[in-house]
Amino acid sequence: MLFKPQNFISLLKSHYNSIESTSSTLFNHHQWRTITKVRLKWVKNKFIDHIIDRETDLKAAMLLKDAIKRSPTSFITAKTIADWQKLLGLTVPVLRFLRRYPTLFHEFPHSRYPSLPCFNLTELALTLDQQEQLIYENDELGIVERLCKVLMMMKSKNASLQSLYHLKWDLGLPDNFEKIVVSKYPDHFRVLKGKNGLPSLSLVNWREEFAVSVLQKRSENSNLGDDYWEFKKGQTALAFPMNFPKGYGYQKKVKAWMGEFQKLPYISPYEDSTKLDPNSELMEKRIVGLLHEFLSLTIHKKTKRNYLRSFREELNLPHRFTRIFTRYPGIFYLSLKCKTTTVTLKEGYQRGKLVNPHPLVRIRDKFYHVMRTGLLYRGKGVKILTPEDCLLDNDEGGNGEDDDDVEEEENEMEEDCWEVEDSSLDDEAEE
Repeated sequence: MLFKPQNFISLLKSHYNSIESTSSTLFNHHQWRTITKVRLKWVKNKFIDHIIDRETDLKAAMLLKDAIKRSPTSFITAKTIADWQKLLGLTVPVLRFLRRYPTLFHEFPHSRYPSLPCFNLTELALTLDQQEQLIYENDELGIVERLCKVLMMMKSKNASLQSLYHLKWDLGLPDNFEKIVVSKYPDHFRVLKGKNGLPSLSLVNWREEFAVSVLQKRSENSNLGDDYWEFKKGQTALAFPMNFPKGYGYQKKVKAWMGEFQKLPYISPYEDSTKLDPNSELMEKRIVGLLHEFLSLTIHKKTKRNYLRSFREELNLPHRFTRIFTRYPGIFYLSLKCKTTTVTLKEGYQRGKLVNPHPLVRIRDKFYHVMRTGLLYRGKGVKILTPEDCLLDNDEGGNGEDDDDVEEEENEMEEDCWEVEDSSLDDEAEE
């Protein structure tokens, strides 16, 4: 038989591909083990969806309140807000939204153009705003810490002010925080011109006292004893709190997978991760830890997926990082409510209430109470409520709902709260 060089080359290629395929399989098995073998279905949480729905209107109302305060005339016109609907995340026109809540916004005709509606703040809204500003003043050190922690998680230790503006509500930052807070701490922050020409906030010095994650701090304060100090030496791992939807906790493959995941070493979100293999288990646990920490810094333990996406490169997140939320339903919940994608830290809520609510949550609850009174009673709502009704009580909790509503929602959760949906949500959310 004649020797053909083509056959010999083809044989060598086939042998090489076989070896490469085997090595790749062994490598991936070593890196991932059971993690890629488990694909969990997305489960709808009606209660968290209800909270997101409620806070969408609340956030829009408070943003409009801040806009009226910033206005040199102390009012805004219907023409000014005509194209703000998408910016505020509303599903109805802004003019209709303002008229829906007469207890916060007072409508009157323009002095020169009587057919042009104008809106200013009611006495109730001004009373609530005064209390909100007092909370910001008392929480100034907390605001500084949260801003430092966010910047410390970034690779370049700076973030664009435009992206931080989107996070004002979630991080509990006051309006014009760069002037009110940042300017008072030159040893912490500096406003610079970014690569795109837009201003960015930069961390001046690394703050070692802030480089401890919520999970680490909780473990240090718990009764772990020698376990925590073994973790400090790199001899053991820290576990994430898990709260699975109904049925997941009894699946053997899920329990085995989570057991392997929890045993992996915990990597602090404030450590350099650029040397980690982006396809490794360690990197995946590091991403879970970073998202856990970021959501822990928010007031309501949740934020929009797009806000995180704006920091994707700085946080060293993968392109399709939304899959992390659907892969770990015991830690996160991904919601598509209100025509947006919201990610929530599940441990932040217990039986319909925020765990250890921030004082801002209480004043926001007051805002919502005033809003809903106006919605129910329309013009009469202004007469029903008094400024004294807007004052915070010392024994008042941050439930986010009236007691009757919470009890009703808890009963609904017990009866039928979970609804299984298709597992392809992670792919759809990324599009």
